[in-house]
Amino acid sequence: MNIAATSGALGIGLIVAGVVVVALLLGAFVLGARIRRREPPPPRRQDQPTLPPEGAVHEVREGREPDEVPRSDHRVTPHEMPAFGNSPSRPSPEKKRPRWNGGSSGSFGSGGPGGS
Repeated sequence: MNIAATSGALGIGLIVAGVVVVALLLGAFVLGARIRRREPPPPRRQDQPTLPPEGAVHEVREGREPDEVPRSDHRVTPHEMPAFGNSPSRPSPEKKRPRWNGGSSGSFGSGGPGGS
């Protein structure tokens, strides 16, 4: 009799747990629907950004070289520099873009075969 009572209580406990889980899921669904109703609707097609009349803007690839830092007898702080410390640059007369040297890996290691 004790085993039957234990398995019956376990069955009822599982049913109650299942009902609680379903109730929580339904509550979450109702809460989500309420929140979604308060949000503004998605933008319409005519509200979306459009291309400018002259068409798409394309990337410009050009070589740039920095302007020289002004020479002076005292230390120059960033706010004393031209463009308030932002390094100005100008188009480079050299049209060929710089590339890595063959056999070099840039700043990571020597680019050699490794080892010794």
